[in-house]
Amino acid sequence: MKIGYPCINRSIGCTPNRTFRLASYSKERLIETIEMNLESLEMMIEYNIERGLLFLRITSSIIPFASHPVCRYDWKRHFKAHLRSIGKMIKKAKMRISMHPDQFTLINSKDVHVYKRAVRELEYHADILDLMGLNRDAKIQIHVGGVYDDKLASMKRFIARYRKLSKKVRKRLVIENDERLYSLFDCLVISKAAKIPILFDSFHHSILNNDENYYDALKSVSKTWKRLDGLPMVDYSSQRPEGRVGAHTESIDLENFKKFLKSVDGIDFDLMLEIKDKEESALKALHLSRHLHLK
Repeated sequence: MKIGYPCINRSIGCTPNRTFRLASYSKERLIETIEMNLESLEMMIEYNIERGLLFLRITSSIIPFASHPVCRYDWKRHFKAHLRSIGKMIKKAKMRISMHPDQFTLINSKDVHVYKRAVRELEYHADILDLMGLNRDAKIQIHVGGVYDDKLASMKRFIARYRKLSKKVRKRLVIENDERLYSLFDCLVISKAAKIPILFDSFHHSILNNDENYYDALKSVSKTWKRLDGLPMVDYSSQRPEGRVGAHTESIDLENFKKFLKSVDGIDFDLMLEIKDKEESALKALHLSRHLHLK
């Protein structure tokens, strides 16, 4: 099991998700920002490799405005060599990579403009992973989307739209169960029709479910992943005390984490910790997992 965290490292003193206001856009500003983001990403990867954190979610902001019409600069050509170099670091370390576009990436939206923006965003994410030369096990995760007053029709619209996506997007796309609208059961229905893998979010499942325990839920999810997709990906977090329902905790609760690992003992997967203090909790989780006696 590879363990990691998303997007930002608080320890390295820089961040790979710098951006700027649209009003300040210029080719020069874009190039400068991307260069700084890629340098920070390299530092982040080196930090993780040294400490055995071999699962990383790369921020969607690595290339600001990449899917926006304002961006007409050929950043793919300009940064191709740099991105390929980063990809070689990742592959040499056998690190697993994911990306997660924002909540407005809705391919089942009834608004055709929202749908078209979502397609552009997914194309951009696929381009990043392709330019790095990463295998098909590097994934792009999204939620199913909205219900729009008719859940069944919205699910059918997702399936139809998914089938129209480019091959480079489809080979990387996975859907994630959420805590409000689409449970694991709903995702399994979509997965069966569209042949799309499911990323299991254990925290969301604890809030919205059909009484499946973690073991049975993850077993059903595992069947949606093919060999070339790699091991199933799992997002893990827990409830922040006194926060709204669904608010992620600031730091890992190791007792809860231990119970989770024991509850899914015997199933292989890679684990992303969606916890506020990022690498700090990931290192604690890695240490615990290495010393926990499981099958």
